[in-house]
Amino acid sequence: MKKLVIYYSLEGNTKFIAQLIAETIGAETLELKPKGEIKRHGLTKYFWGGRQVMTKEEPELSSFDEQLNDYDVLFIGTPVWAGSYAPALNTLFSNTNFRDKKIALFCCHRGGKGKIFEKMKERLTGNEIMGEMGFRDPLKKDKENHAGQARIWAKEVMAKL
Repeated sequence: MKKLVIYYSLEGNTKFIAQLIAETIGAETLELKPKGEIKRHGLTKYFWGGRQVMTKEEPELSSFDEQLNDYDVLFIGTPVWAGSYAPALNTLFSNTNFRDKKIALFCCHRGGKGKIFEKMKERLTGNEIMGEMGFRDPLKKDKENHAGQARIWAKEVMAKL
């Protein structure tokens, strides 16, 4: 089975978890990179990020060569922005027709997941969602515990196949 971890990460939390998952299950990774990235520091990131979520923006992404439909198992990760997923995933979902895939969803947040998984599932109908997991501020709060949880969860998802 071909496995891929797709993720967007602004501050590094989601990238940290994505890399752990990929290492654990022997998957490739694909980092979504918008061409016009928002600033990582300061309060303006919350304003611009929240505005992008509310207006359902689809930022242009740096190109990638992966044939996403060639993969059988996908782990998709994002930070929580305004109770939803990052706009880079809007672009992914709009430009890729995932069907009949086994998909696991993960997010990183600072205090609440909101309805992120419900919103992601709406965009991923026609696929089997194998699991979902949220990680609270993994780089700042008990990094090793989060790493262990990510590894265990990834193995549990793969055991369902």
